[in-house]
Amino acid sequence: MKLNAIIVDDEINSRVILRNYLTKYCPSVTILGEAASVQETLELLKSHTPDVLFLDVEMPYGNAFDLLEEVPDRAFEIVFVTAYDHYAVDALNAQATYYLLKPIAIDNLIKAVDHVSHIKQRETALQDTILVPKVTTVEGKITIPQQDGFEVLEIADILYCEADDNYTKIHLVKGQKLVSKTLKYFEESLNAQGFVRIHKSYLVNVNKITRYRKGKGGSIVLTSGKEVAVSSSKKGTLLDYFK
Repeated sequence: MKLNAIIVDDEINSRVILRNYLTKYCPSVTILGEAASVQETLELLKSHTPDVLFLDVEMPYGNAFDLLEEVPDRAFEIVFVTAYDHYAVDALNAQATYYLLKPIAIDNLIKAVDHVSHIKQRETALQDTILVPKVTTVEGKITIPQQDGFEVLEIADILYCEADDNYTKIHLVKGQKLVSKTLKYFEESLNAQGFVRIHKSYLVNVNKITRYRKGKGGSIVLTSGKEVAVSSSKKGTLLDYFK
């Protein structure tokens, strides 16, 4: 799949090396432009729509995370390119798609491009289309503990589950329930019943998904009309349901 990219790095030599590597080893990538700072990148984004940013972390007058805060609803993927491995956790929290260490290993660069291509290809195929998941029918019930016993719910009536500290809100076709169990508990209980974790806060019934919309991590629309965010780290797991 063809990818449009922007390279962001304050060191010109680093930009030249990455540009040459992409040109030689990743011919599917078209470089739309290059930037050396947060402000230059924001200006480029006003006139270009990249599929991926190859983004250095440390820059003058702000860093990569400052940049991402300025683009909260981004539709492009992020590949961090840095000489420092201690940014890995921050990159994960910023929903980066891939993390490359300098000096860049060509094999790892190719893997990063292939990974982004795979995600964008599936996004394009699924964007604003009616989805038909692998699991077409979900049968069975789940028991919800209560102080005086338990309540039985039809699994097919559950739209999604939402984390609320050590509680979970179960959103149903009609109404909702607050249960004194963690979202992890329901993820383990419902994983084999057609439910997928799409975000640290959300577990959704794939049979209730009607649309997928591209974005930073993307979002799904349920039969109720509710739109729920998908984190970048969970996007691949979700899209695997709709191969």
